[in-house]
Amino acid sequence: MTTGAQTPSHPARPRRSRLLRFLPLGIAAWLVLEVWLLTLVAGASSGLVVLLILLAGLVLGSVVIKRAGRRAFRKLSETLQQQQGGAMPASARPNSEGNGLMMLGGLLLIIPGLLSDAVGLLLLLPPVQKAVSRSAERTFERKLRAAGPGTLGGAFQQARMYRPDGKVVQGEVVRDEPAGGAAERPRPPLTH
Repeated sequence: MTTGAQTPSHPARPRRSRLLRFLPLGIAAWLVLEVWLLTLVAGASSGLVVLLILLAGLVLGSVVIKRAGRRAFRKLSETLQQQQGGAMPASARPNSEGNGLMMLGGLLLIIPGLLSDAVGLLLLLPPVQKAVSRSAERTFERKLRAAGPGTLGGAFQQARMYRPDGKVVQGEVVRDEPAGGAAERPRPPLTH
């Protein structure tokens, strides 16, 4: 049994972000553009040329992903060996930010299409990788600052109550602290 105010019969859904609202439209437009470009190239030359371009993208993308994966694994192995040896690895690792973007570029090369191949090739260029990684880092920091203060533990203070009719009631856990701010009682050990 629950107490409190009645829940509305039609609860308001949270607003979708612009990205989620326009993402399906963007993907559809991208697919139409890819097919149009492929037919345009096939009409200008031949179907064999388009097939060779797509196969070259597949092979090149596979090689790029394999190379980036090996480089990332090698860096991980070096870092683990340094940590086991007692030395702390340097926090600024040169040429390490490009692994993810190289893998993304390889994936875009593997995906059939001329536009995805062009973007994938651009992501393989070091100046473009640096610009994209700097832009992503600034965006991440801006979003992190906009999130406001708080700890990660505060995000887990959410609770859900399930009503008998299957509806979920959002809530927040509030602990009553002693007035003097005394230390917490020891908790029992966790068991599996």
